[in-house]
Amino acid sequence: MRALTWQGKRDVRVENVPDPRIEEPTDAVIRITSTGLCGSDLHLYEVLTPFMTPGDILGHEPMGIVEEVGAAVPDLQAGDRVVVPFQIACGNCWMCLTGLPTQCETTQVTAEGMGAALFGYTRLYGAVPGAQAEYLRVPQAQYGPIKVPEGPSDDRFVYLSDVLPTAWQAVAYAGVPQGGSVAVLGLGPIGDMACRVAQAKGAGRVFGVDLVPERLNRARERGVETFDLRSFDDEKELLTAVRDQTDGRGPDAVIDAVGTEAHGSAAARMVQNASALLPRKLSGPMAERFSVDRLAALHTAIEMVRRGGTISIVGVYGGMADPMPMLTLFDKQIRMRMGQANVRRWSDEIIPYLTDDDPLGVDDFATHRMPLAEAPQAYEMFQKKRDGAVKVLMQP
Repeated sequence: MRALTWQGKRDVRVENVPDPRIEEPTDAVIRITSTGLCGSDLHLYEVLTPFMTPGDILGHEPMGIVEEVGAAVPDLQAGDRVVVPFQIACGNCWMCLTGLPTQCETTQVTAEGMGAALFGYTRLYGAVPGAQAEYLRVPQAQYGPIKVPEGPSDDRFVYLSDVLPTAWQAVAYAGVPQGGSVAVLGLGPIGDMACRVAQAKGAGRVFGVDLVPERLNRARERGVETFDLRSFDDEKELLTAVRDQTDGRGPDAVIDAVGTEAHGSAAARMVQNASALLPRKLSGPMAERFSVDRLAALHTAIEMVRRGGTISIVGVYGGMADPMPMLTLFDKQIRMRMGQANVRRWSDEIIPYLTDDDPLGVDDFATHRMPLAEAPQAYEMFQKKRDGAVKVLMQP
């Protein structure tokens, strides 16, 4: 089959690789009909390269048609249309039963000290072949895949794999009171959808912060009060502008949808780039012990949120030596929640919103649709924020 493979920093290629097959009774194999390009994929493209191996198959946002199922997968059959969550979980362990499938005790990558295995996301998460491919082996298929009806286009359901539950959890963790205020830092796919979810869940005011004109316009068209970073000389001016809209206090909650590749933090960027250039035998251990993030967005969130407010972190961070302003966090009595989205924890709540009325705007959420053969160009376009790229779907 054809699949997108990682070969090095900013080097991804569509190549012929072996077809997946049933290896365990709880496996399924699906033929992928749509697969998303995620901001998290760009971390592999740019920052988390020490944890990658040439030939790794990327991608974790698929849907498609079941081709084959193992003997221990009673609720799926060939021909079913399914969305596959980005994490691999059993559904039966203590963590899964308490709503934390990203911490699944059956698939935890204990050798790396990490949580549940993820599709296409470094050796830290099991080096499981990913979903930017023609076919995908799905472990733990007795629990993971979400069956969806025939009829509507893939766009209606494909975001159940990651974007929707990640944005949904970000808003849930933010704890925005009914009629309250929330600021979303970063209006890429997750931040954009988090704004929509917050509105649908009853937030009174939703503020969006970014510096890409197309992303700001897109959010503004849906009623988000936007702040263009390019319009402010420094962070203090931005903070003042947001506080002026919230009686001088700041919003009730702030969602950090940026993560480790925030703008600014030149020193941290230099360290990240230097680590990526080291030989793999050195770069992996160095990154595991001494990696740092560009924390500009998180520091902004800490300063922006009102006293006693909540910060919800949904942008991916990977640093092990990050300095944190603990005095400010403690003094302001800030609550923080974070983590990979627990897809199946939220999917049943989300599905009623995927109606013909389309309140979350999923049908036209994608800005670009491209064949898998053009995946390298898609990565470059998305990474450089060209051509108004906010969300890219690929078809094998």
